[in-house]
Amino acid sequence: MVDVSQKPATLREAIAEGCIHMSLTTLEAIEQGDSPKGDVLGTARLAGIMAAKQTASLIPLCHPLPLSKVQVTIEAERSLPGYRIQAVVSTKAETGVEMEALTAVSVAALTLYDMAKALEKSMTIQAIRLLQKTGGKSGDYQADL
Repeated sequence: MVDVSQKPATLREAIAEGCIHMSLTTLEAIEQGDSPKGDVLGTARLAGIMAAKQTASLIPLCHPLPLSKVQVTIEAERSLPGYRIQAVVSTKAETGVEMEALTAVSVAALTLYDMAKALEKSMTIQAIRLLQKTGGKSGDYQADL
């Protein structure tokens, strides 16, 4: 692991997003609560939060961090059709939370797929990326929209 012991603990935040594409029929079934496995969106949101907290166990050489905020939102987008997943993660630490935000989005998307695969197996998870990060030695970052 990279030695961060000499770095000051500063406030850091990262925002990541991703999409899961599906048929309009599947989207409507999820919206109406017609999934055999139950609450698709609630379960996926919880999985994303839990995953952010476990990032250091999942990604080799990633520092374990005391997270002060993990927020996962999942919003329907009929234009995809599918869902846009966004995670906001913050901490006061010596290193950033980009990996925690990306992990939250990834696992939320995978969970959404798992919860809805009985409705449609051809769903695709796409465009997982870092949107923004603040704090730290490298400064702030904003993705091109």
